[in-house]
Amino acid sequence: MISLPEGLPAELVPLSWLIGVWEGTGVLDYQVDDDHIEQEFGQRISFSHDGLPALAYSSYTWLLDEQNTPLATELGYWRLSRTLLPEDAGPGLLPGADARPFDTAQAVEALRTSGGGFEIEAQILHPDGISELYLGQVKGPRIDLVTDAVLRTSGAKDYSAATRLYGLVESHLLWAWDIAALGQDLRTHASARLARTDLSGPAPYVEE
Repeated sequence: MISLPEGLPAELVPLSWLIGVWEGTGVLDYQVDDDHIEQEFGQRISFSHDGLPALAYSSYTWLLDEQNTPLATELGYWRLSRTLLPEDAGPGLLPGADARPFDTAQAVEALRTSGGGFEIEAQILHPDGISELYLGQVKGPRIDLVTDAVLRTSGAKDYSAATRLYGLVESHLLWAWDIAALGQDLRTHASARLARTDLSGPAPYVEE
């Protein structure tokens, strides 16, 4: 049974170990035909919430060169995956009911899968004309995601699928990202190891 930390929407408890600001370094390692691209980068990730049952996500990366050249940014939202009910807010600015569904730890337990985790979805937007919808699962301090849809503008580069893995290991956030892009099949793309920078804040919930 999950417990409910003070001030956190109940639906975010399974994802609460992500909340905070993380910073560290990683390696870009991708093969495009005969070109092997390998580069170290720095990264800062933030997960936060505003009282609604979704985590706001942002990522900023830069090359570890003399200029710390900006590399990429991402914005998005992560939430438990479930059918929205009439009591939920939306679409647009339409308000929901006064009593939000799944607002207790006991109610959220009903969303747990037979495998012991929770289905989740993550929407991630890139400034180069690509938007990803990931579906996956959080089980304890581990998240597995697979793209369900990739939307590209007419001028965006070829990018068709991806997987992401996140895990909390020895108080560090580790992630790995595989992509299918530029005519290649799904293959290793990047990974990083990040440390929490806001150590003065409350410790996140992590399910055993």
